[in-house]
Amino acid sequence: MVVLTDEDVRFFAEQGYLIKQSVLDPVLMKKARERMWSNMPPPMEPDKPETWIGPLDRCDDSGSNRHGYTWKYREPGREDWMIRLLATDPSVWSMAEHLLGAGAIQTPDRIRGIYCVVPEGGAPERPTTCHVDAHPFHLGVVGYIDDVGPGSGGFTVWPGSHKTFYYDFNKQYTMDATDQYDIDKARFDKTPYTDCSGKAGDIVFWHHRIGHSVGHNRSMRIRQAVLYDFRKKELNEEERPCDDMWRDWPGVRAALNG
Repeated sequence: MVVLTDEDVRFFAEQGYLIKQSVLDPVLMKKARERMWSNMPPPMEPDKPETWIGPLDRCDDSGSNRHGYTWKYREPGREDWMIRLLATDPSVWSMAEHLLGAGAIQTPDRIRGIYCVVPEGGAPERPTTCHVDAHPFHLGVVGYIDDVGPGSGGFTVWPGSHKTFYYDFNKQYTMDATDQYDIDKARFDKTPYTDCSGKAGDIVFWHHRIGHSVGHNRSMRIRQAVLYDFRKKELNEEERPCDDMWRDWPGVRAALNG
């Protein structure tokens, strides 16, 4: 069982993200990789890396969305084994409860699915810019089901930006941005970011208001990750940001006040 230390929690509170290594079940990760490889959209073929290079033909199908250099394979996200791979993995669930409170988290009925970032090949370098997610939740988690090296499309964060962006919205959890959001986003886009590379089985926890992005994949591998958004049973979508941004996070408050 992988657990959180007080040092982990304080790092998360300050930086807005946290990497934990060797968490996910190798058997379920293997099953997820096999599912992805056996359902690649044409013209992609498992044994022909030259067919993996984007950009991909756009497809807005709800089960297999493709655009640019991303392929969001959502179809298996409702299957029980996929939920167990990430959201209800004993270590992942325990750490989420550590942050948000025991018994406080909604029972998941799906995860987002397998999110892939394909190689960019010889495409010109593009700027890396951040955004904040629009849907209401508390804690995000990204799990790598295969190795993701630096510059290979890893989950990318702007450390500490959650402490600014949290107050740039009229509502605590919904996408109701003030004018200040665009100003702060433009500022953070010019600051250093962190490319969260890792090994198969590593996970990244992230605060719902941290500035983040998908990294550019300059490798010849497909970045393969699974994603889920933890949401507490009690979430008031109309509530304004609190003076104490950690009011709904008992584990964070305990570590900061300990």
